[in-house]
Amino acid sequence: MILSSRYLAKRSAAILVAILISLAALVYLYLYQSQSEVTSFSTLRHNKTSSHNLLDDISNSTFGFEKIFVIGLPERSDRRDRITLQAALSDIEFEFVDGVLGKNVPDKVIPGTSKHDRLDDGSLGCWRAHMNAIREIVHRNLSSALIMEDDADWDVRIKSQLRDFALSTHALIQPLADAPPGSYADPTFLNPAEHMEDPVPEIPFDNLPATIPPVTSPYGDDWDLLWLGHCGMLFPWPGNPNLPKGRVIHLNDETVAQKQYLYSVTPPFTLVDDYPHHTRAVNHVQDGVCTLGYAVSQRGARKLLHDVGLMDLERPIDILLAYFCTGDHGRSFHTCLGIQPGIFQHHRAAGPINASSDIGDHGAGFREKSNTDMIRWSVLLNADEILNGGTNFSDQLPDDKKKEEKKVKEKTKAEKGKEEKKGKEGKTEEGKKEEGGKEEKEDKKPAASKGDR
Repeated sequence: MILSSRYLAKRSAAILVAILISLAALVYLYLYQSQSEVTSFSTLRHNKTSSHNLLDDISNSTFGFEKIFVIGLPERSDRRDRITLQAALSDIEFEFVDGVLGKNVPDKVIPGTSKHDRLDDGSLGCWRAHMNAIREIVHRNLSSALIMEDDADWDVRIKSQLRDFALSTHALIQPLADAPPGSYADPTFLNPAEHMEDPVPEIPFDNLPATIPPVTSPYGDDWDLLWLGHCGMLFPWPGNPNLPKGRVIHLNDETVAQKQYLYSVTPPFTLVDDYPHHTRAVNHVQDGVCTLGYAVSQRGARKLLHDVGLMDLERPIDILLAYFCTGDHGRSFHTCLGIQPGIFQHHRAAGPINASSDIGDHGAGFREKSNTDMIRWSVLLNADEILNGGTNFSDQLPDDKKKEEKKVKEKTKAEKGKEEKKGKEGKTEEGKKEEGGKEEKEDKKPAASKGDR
């Protein structure tokens, strides 16, 4: 009985050990399989991410940025209604950032390192509202965000415009593909001070260079601010040692109105003076004015909070952004890219003209018809067509055929004049050669002897 009990105890122990080993094996297999699946999923996700074209993100609901913020006073329900409808018609999403009344900004919160008068209430409120939006980007650690004002309008083709803009920014700030490290299509990008006397590098949009694809943003990996909506901007001054001079020129852009419809509050308007109708340009920002729409990266937002939010507040927000971009008035230079003409513009609704602005006096009077500056197929002005599912969009800035014909005639005349001038110069050179030949022949004649004389 004793032996039998011991035998049974050993047998039970052996069975128990076998069961435990089997369970351990099953757990191991389960964990191994799960880990394999996780690893496989991770690999697939990595492959998907690495092969993903960031440019496609421009078609998403935030134009390829992480967020869109719209600044406006809560009491301007008319503007909030309009921009909410615009966004819905354009398949985009945004968040409101409340505007600020300047009279509610106390002196003690205004940064000042020099003595000067307090800014007017309109400018103060505008500055604080934009700083609130930028602070939110920093606070949330957003990779990028687009900031718009609530009276902005845009073209029905905004996403294709932004894609073209992104391709242009790649040409200006992304390294060249299949080239030595540190090579750029714009030779002035890294050291503009060394190229101030060089010709302006002009890159045609129809022949953009191959660049290394960006990995952080559809608009490139090395930017602080993208100034997309404004009422005036310059190409970099030749003598500015801070700004790269390269520009991308997009000829025959049908989304750009003819030159008679374009304007800039910052002369000279070189885009109109030196280029043909329907030309769009992308360049580093010099003296931008108005803050209808601009994007900032996380890096740029932190720098803006420092340079514009905490440094001396002696000018309105748009001028401070210009200083931020060019490195003026104690600020450092930052990488800011702009587009001319801007693709976000002021919408001016029908009704009392003094309702056009909450920070400036636009005068009395009544506007009979709504319009949007420099936008051809305005979303707001085509709202009825979009709501009804149509695509027969109204062009509020149609081409003047007479001007087009005049342009063609002037171009033909200019080309003919060049050919005639070239021909005359050729004949003149030929005559000079003939005269030179005669002189050479005379020189080669033997000297006359006394007898010959």
